[in-house]
Amino acid sequence: MKHLMLLLAWVWVLVAPTAQAKDELEINDSSQPRIALNQWMDISTKEVMSLNALMRLSEDDWQPLKTGDTERIGVSQFWFRLKVANGLGYNYRILSLNNPLLDRIEIFHLENGRLIDQAIMGDSLPFSQRPVKSTGFLFPIEMEPNSEHTLYVRIDSRGAAHLNFMLLSPKLMYQQMESYLLLNGAQLGALAAIGLFSLFIALTSKSFSYAYYSGYVLSMTLLVAAINGFAFRFLWPSLPQMQLYAIPFLIPLVMAFAVMFTEKLLQLKRHSVRQLQLSRATAAIAVLISLISPLMPYDLAIRIQIIMVLAISSMLMFFAIRQAIKGDRLARLYSIGWCTMLAGALYTGLLYLGILHADYKPQLPVMVGLTFEVVFMAAVLAIRYNDERRAKQAMQEKALEQAQRLQDLREEALRDEEKTKQQLERMVQERTLELEITLRELNEANQKLTEKATVDSLTQLKNRRAFDKRLVAEGRISRRQQTALSLLMADVDHFKAINDSYGHLAGDEILRQVAELLQSQLKRPSDLLSRFGGEEFAIILPNTSAEGAILLAEQIREAVLDADIEWEGKAIPLTISVGVSAAIIESDEHPTELLEQADKALYQAKQTGRNKVCLYSPKDTTVTEFRSRM
Repeated sequence: MKHLMLLLAWVWVLVAPTAQAKDELEINDSSQPRIALNQWMDISTKEVMSLNALMRLSEDDWQPLKTGDTERIGVSQFWFRLKVANGLGYNYRILSLNNPLLDRIEIFHLENGRLIDQAIMGDSLPFSQRPVKSTGFLFPIEMEPNSEHTLYVRIDSRGAAHLNFMLLSPKLMYQQMESYLLLNGAQLGALAAIGLFSLFIALTSKSFSYAYYSGYVLSMTLLVAAINGFAFRFLWPSLPQMQLYAIPFLIPLVMAFAVMFTEKLLQLKRHSVRQLQLSRATAAIAVLISLISPLMPYDLAIRIQIIMVLAISSMLMFFAIRQAIKGDRLARLYSIGWCTMLAGALYTGLLYLGILHADYKPQLPVMVGLTFEVVFMAAVLAIRYNDERRAKQAMQEKALEQAQRLQDLREEALRDEEKTKQQLERMVQERTLELEITLRELNEANQKLTEKATVDSLTQLKNRRAFDKRLVAEGRISRRQQTALSLLMADVDHFKAINDSYGHLAGDEILRQVAELLQSQLKRPSDLLSRFGGEEFAIILPNTSAEGAILLAEQIREAVLDADIEWEGKAIPLTISVGVSAAIIESDEHPTELLEQADKALYQAKQTGRNKVCLYSPKDTTVTEFRSRM
């Protein structure tokens, strides 16, 4: 018997399945446009700070990604790996991380073991750093035929780190983006419309119910926009700290408005003093949590607020059911609407806490329940408003009957009615005047925004858009007045080497100083200096001959050469090359040709040694070099 047991053990060792490494993902031209990647992903929680160290990890340090590995609040130093083998054809795909609230994402793209692309993005960084301008996080992947690709993705987030990796074709990505924008835009538009409508009713009727409801809906609208990434993209793209503090601040504020609205809608003051006191204390606590949440660790604040949302939702549901049992019609309708909110909040809370698992975003259930609840509460509020209106109408009818019986009060009632009419007309006039003032202020704001759109954010010079518009205008003046128009194209020499040696921050600072230096050389208000792109600058010189343009170009070149520019205590020698073109404009296309000629002259200056000024000669299509002291 003992020998039989040993034999069976050996057979099990030989035939039992062993843990094998996961096969790499293979794609080609016929692959599906949407590929779920979680089953192909490996995960490692090793503390690795560089790509080289990451690549030196052994296979034992990587484990297949399982459900629940990332369904938690707060992750740090989570590394994911994806191996992709591309077939015969060229493939262009987009990696999608289906969570718009991640703090920091680092992606390294290796082709055949060689780093070819990388990106750093997240809610803790400005929106402009994203490789694809989207509310979600997208990373484009170009794959040559017969190539092996490895993607390393690092995730750091103090919030919910629910991840659903997808590999999408560009066409499908754009289709999904359009659908996503349409659905979320419709949701935000509906919430904003309801909130503003309620606000207007609150202002006109001085109703606390509508005031609290409008505060609830408008703060909820901003919260939904922040959760879905729209607020970060359109409201504060350069302020990542706002994205970090907005959600912890808005969640308790929304619940505070919900409690105050419920107090007025269910008229707790008439039905239960204890419930009234509890609701007001809860609202005060929610406001306090809203104020101190930005000072707390993000993950702790989110956990506290999940519990707070569930507790407040349950409390309000209890109040509504208790009054509904007593026969309150509005309480019954309120219970139906709030039930969806409670169910969505409960489901989302369990997803955030990792108790339940789902393939979709954890905030989706509460967003659906919330939208239904907001719309349903609007209907409930409209019913109450209609009941109050009918009660007022009944009182008015009773007053009219009394007025008919009392002749001496009829004239006074008519005078009151006329007075009311005049007041209404005056209110309409005031509202019209306010609207006109608002429209005028909006027009002024639009003009300021238009001016900002023509300024380069780094150098504060006019940008390419302003340059092109001014070039067309000056070309027409030159053509009409038959005066010479000159263009200078200037480029900082060896700028890439400066970036590589000193870093991009040093490059940005050098561009700002060069911009100030060039601007100081212009003496006429009609001359326009603009940042043309990268390290290139363009100057429009109206009513200026070639000789005058060359003289100014030499002054600019010498000023840059003599400039004392330092970065972190190290002197950075700097030179600049300038291309010059001048002509009297003869047609609408001539300004563009003049710009091309200045660019050719700049190219000649670059090719023949840099740190010089070259003039384009239109007669023999040559470029004249102007050398000067070094």
